[in-house]
Amino acid sequence: MTRYGAVDAHYPDEGGAHAALVVATEPRFATLVEELSARVDTVPAYKPGFFFERELPAIRAVLATTAPVDVLVVDGYVDLDPDGRPGLGARVHAETGRPVVGVAKTAFRSATHAVPVVRGSGARPLYVTSAGMTVKEAAALVGAMAGAHRIPDALRRVDRLARSVPG
Repeated sequence: MTRYGAVDAHYPDEGGAHAALVVATEPRFATLVEELSARVDTVPAYKPGFFFERELPAIRAVLATTAPVDVLVVDGYVDLDPDGRPGLGARVHAETGRPVVGVAKTAFRSATHAVPVVRGSGARPLYVTSAGMTVKEAAALVGAMAGAHRIPDALRRVDRLARSVPG
């Protein structure tokens, strides 16, 4: 059985990081089979270009709470330019060896290779990048994810979970 995961992290004012993971057994994420969370007490300060240093500890922590996922969707870019400058998703892919799909809500000036995906009735696209699968496959996966809105339901859910992890 293939396991699909979507992960997100949040940084509360009191410090540290909260991460959440939702898991489904089909790529639409129509039915979630797990909702997991983790807290990391300390994370490095934000440094431009080194966002992954802040995000990875929380993602590692929540991924460690369950069996491995086969495909992981992250909120953000896999790579930041067509030459492959690694973003968060590339770092997660390097650590896990699993395919990673990056879903960004805003265009990043150098990410001209990202595939725009318009969902729902909106006109604003999501920007999809990937590692371990073609970007065409990743864009199709994001386009088919459950939910009638621009942001797929699984990403909306994991965002809410990450923001509500108890301290």
